[in-house]
Amino acid sequence: MKLLGRIHSSLHQTVTTTGRISSTEPNLQNIPTRIELGKKLRKAFKPENGFVYIDADYSQIELRILAHISEDIDMIKAFNNDEDIHAQAASKVFGIPLNEVTEEERFKAKAVNFGIVYGISDYGLSEQIKVPKKVAKQYIEDYLDKYSGIKNFMHEVVETAKKDGYVQTLYNRRRYVPELNSNNYVVRQFGHRVAMNTPIQGTAADIIKIAMINVHRRLKEEKLKSKLILQVHDELLIEAEESEKELVKNILKNEMESVIKLKVPLKADLSEGHTWYEAK
Repeated sequence: MKLLGRIHSSLHQTVTTTGRISSTEPNLQNIPTRIELGKKLRKAFKPENGFVYIDADYSQIELRILAHISEDIDMIKAFNNDEDIHAQAASKVFGIPLNEVTEEERFKAKAVNFGIVYGISDYGLSEQIKVPKKVAKQYIEDYLDKYSGIKNFMHEVVETAKKDGYVQTLYNRRRYVPELNSNNYVVRQFGHRVAMNTPIQGTAADIIKIAMINVHRRLKEEKLKSKLILQVHDELLIEAEESEKELVKNILKNEMESVIKLKVPLKADLSEGHTWYEAK
């Protein structure tokens, strides 16, 4: 059966300030997965006959990078023991036994976990998890008290950025933060968030790019018909020939998880399908 056609997006390396690759004309990184329209759109993306989509997605990569950079003992322990990091955070923040954490408490702790990475405010957290601002502020304070390594990292990275004028990823890619010297409070606070987030999100961007290079190289070395066709933030999408799919899965997992040696393991979750929707 003849293919109806291919969509060729333009990918850019120097548009985003974080270092992440961006996609335009069309933006294939921005097709939603949770709403019904997005699901229908993803069902329209199909591989060539005899091929299957294989999706590999880094699991909680930014939190793993945060654990490594901050050297927080409890977070490192959780990832090394393959524990539920959000349940652990709920247990610590709310002062309850791990086996008694409810789904609602885990949801709130998850919001704090990821919010910390992006420098979330008490107002932002209160809006996200629907609690009073005062309560959200207490959640953040309790979290930082329990994860002292993260608290120290957040303070030190901002102070270093003020002194040096920039922050760096683990690969020494710089982002300058002049906002930290602004007379405007709102601008300065933005600079604080940039200083805290860039080493984490920027390193994640570096890692996925190196993974792309390594995966592409391995596919070429093995002389496979399978091709890397898309990157969406922390995930790679391969169009794999059916007979090659198990080898492709091994290549994806091995290359993505061995890009860099951190104090915690990198983990890539794999799935497959005959449409993009099924693969995700």
